Amino acid sequence: MSDYETVAATENPSARRGPTGEPGAPGKVEVLHKPRSLAGDAWRDLRRNPIFWVSLSLVVIVTLMAAFPSLLTSNDPTDCTLSRQHQGPTGGAIFGYNFQGCDIYARSVYGARASLLVGALSALLTGIIAVVVGMLAGYFGGWVDAVLSRVIDIVLGLPLLLAAIVLLKRISSDNQWARIAALIFVLAVLGWTTAARVIRSSVISAKQQDYVAAARMLGAGNGRIMWRHILPNSLAPVVVVLTIALGAFIAAEATLSFLGIGLKEPTISWGMDIDAGRVHMRESATPLIVPSTFLALTVLAFIMLGDAIRDAFDPKLR
Repeated sequence: MSDYETVAATENPSARRGPTGEPGAPGKVEVLHKPRSLAGDAWRDLRRNPIFWVSLSLVVIVTLMAAFPSLLTSNDPTDCTLSRQHQGPTGGAIFGYNFQGCDIYARSVYGARASLLVGALSALLTGIIAVVVGMLAGYFGGWVDAVLSRVIDIVLGLPLLLAAIVLLKRISSDNQWARIAALIFVLAVLGWTTAARVIRSSVISAKQQDYVAAARMLGAGNGRIMWRHILPNSLAPVVVVLTIALGAFIAAEATLSFLGIGLKEPTISWGMDIDAGRVHMRESATPLIVPSTFLALTVLAFIMLGDAIRDAFDPKLR
């Protein structure tokens, strides 16, 4: 009974009737069930899915790591001493030190901040672009849809990493915030197409519903119908796509930083630490393994979370 909202007709005699209208047996109560919403059904499925809880726990840990790294380590990631080069684990550094004498664990914890910042803001900007383009294409159709669909096809045909390398190569600024902003912009401009296609399909389906026709008959304009009626009912699939894309953007940032094109010192990034660990892998593999593990678990957590939410909201999988 916990899955339903119930109404018990204990005093109404008309509620005590059988299927043919005869009075029911004394003392028997007919229980009326109120149907759940799509969100209610999705939450019921999510809370029974162990993958959802595991991935959500990892996402929360990474978010806390990025926002409050001092909660997980008291060491300074920039405190590097060559005399500690490749030393093993100690009481303060649980994974030891890298080739520069920096605490490997502290750098991995602080590296989450830049990676998560780039991933989250890239996903947010991607969502804004996708919503605008997808809404216009899906709602107006016709030549608007044709033009915007061709734009989507052109951008979709550009390899994300290759195009990002070409664009970021032209940025010569060594300012860390300028490079972070440039990386976010490039990833969003190249990565919005899938989300735009998803919201376009959702808008095409939603604009055929009765509530849209009713709003139009009451005199609502296109803007009000699009943003007040259609958009709230079309966002769920896009949220799923952007959750998965966030993990992909984190991996893309690490790849570009690994290639020396993304973030640079003094910013701490998993990609840069992986590149440095690769160079000195023969002396010690730990500086390569630890940030790689942090990166892999973070990307996997966001992809698993997006998959779990998608499965919960997809009626075809019920």
